[in-house]
Amino acid sequence: MSVHISAKPSDIARVVIMPGDPLRAKYIAEKYLSEAVLINDVRMNLGYTGFYEDTKVTVMASGMGMASMGIYAHELFTIYDVDKIIRVGSCGSYHEEIKLRDLILVEKSFTLSNFAYQEGGKAIDIAKASSFLNQTILERAHKKEIDIKMGTINCSDVFYHDYEDERIKENYCLGVEMESFSLFYIATKLNKEAACILTVSDNLVTKEELSSTDREQTFDAAITLVLDSIK
Repeated sequence: MSVHISAKPSDIARVVIMPGDPLRAKYIAEKYLSEAVLINDVRMNLGYTGFYEDTKVTVMASGMGMASMGIYAHELFTIYDVDKIIRVGSCGSYHEEIKLRDLILVEKSFTLSNFAYQEGGKAIDIAKASSFLNQTILERAHKKEIDIKMGTINCSDVFYHDYEDERIKENYCLGVEMESFSLFYIATKLNKEAACILTVSDNLVTKEELSSTDREQTFDAAITLVLDSIK
């Protein structure tokens, strides 16, 4: 067991799907996994292990923000010997043409955060997803005729802000979320694999947004795409 996860090593699969919201983890486990068992509820950060068809998979929440994701990713990779973590989350779109419920597969995560400097003493602002995992997800999306966009996302430390740095535009960010950078950074450092697929939950240009219930329960296209990509 780790400080933040109460599961035994055998309780957790080698592949972990990580939404941010604990209730979304519960939703995924109950709807998509057979023989799902609750394996973690420390701090009410729910985690379940079950089977998607014949593949053993763990679904566990990361919480909000890079700090929280960083804790869980590090412990899962190092203590539980997880091979792959795929974040299934939401984001805000920076572009009018990227609409609600559109899917974004993150190739690079750009951040203004000093997460990497505090963690390892290096001022790094770009972290990359696993090219192998991304290619697998793209191929599955093509077979399922799912439209998916791929590019750079801005990974922010803050949700509410009054300032937009020009470097976000310079890096051609498609949207903004709060967890992918620390996931990719830690996976790369530990020679593990990580990916992130996001559903657009609000558009920062048109001001449209999904309800909190929709954010929790209506990201099925992304969820099934990821599950089909790991079986």
